[in-house]
Amino acid sequence: MSKKEDIQQEEKAVEEKATVEQVEETVEAAEQEEKAEETKEPSAEELIQAEKDKYLRLFAEFENYKKRTSKERIELFKTAGKDIIVSLLPVVDDFDRGMIEINKSEDEELKKGVALIQDKLVKTLEQKGLTAVEVNQGDAFDADIQEAITQIPAPTEDLKGKVIDVIEKGYKLGDTIIRFPKVVIGQ
Repeated sequence: MSKKEDIQQEEKAVEEKATVEQVEETVEAAEQEEKAEETKEPSAEELIQAEKDKYLRLFAEFENYKKRTSKERIELFKTAGKDIIVSLLPVVDDFDRGMIEINKSEDEELKKGVALIQDKLVKTLEQKGLTAVEVNQGDAFDADIQEAITQIPAPTEDLKGKVIDVIEKGYKLGDTIIRFPKVVIGQ
């Protein structure tokens, strides 16, 4: 198992333990209320009301637990293939670099064959939810969605603080960025 999976399992265990502790605290509080009421010799209606309140609290805690685990499960399904997709990103990069070199060749059949394989790989990854993060030369640098590798003197004044070159494409899986685009920005 990877460290990330271990951390996720530990987080789940801590959340489940916290939920159990909350339920136990609720039960203890209800029991203390019962003991306090027993010393007063409560009426039957007060006992019924106390039990009803205790039941409602436990039910609410359980409903919250179910909603939280359901939400976690849905998120897990959305990103279930994340590790495999991340491991295939260097292959996509190699195809891009290879296509640049193959396009210099005169062999049209070679270009078509490699382009078909590349398109098939990219379309398959897109069907699984992968999309490229679009960054173009001249775009303003945004540290939230881009990673600056280096800064170079801007060739013109209007390129200061903007993207000069894109070194590596970035990708999103669903709404989550799984690899930030690596860019060079102008000073």
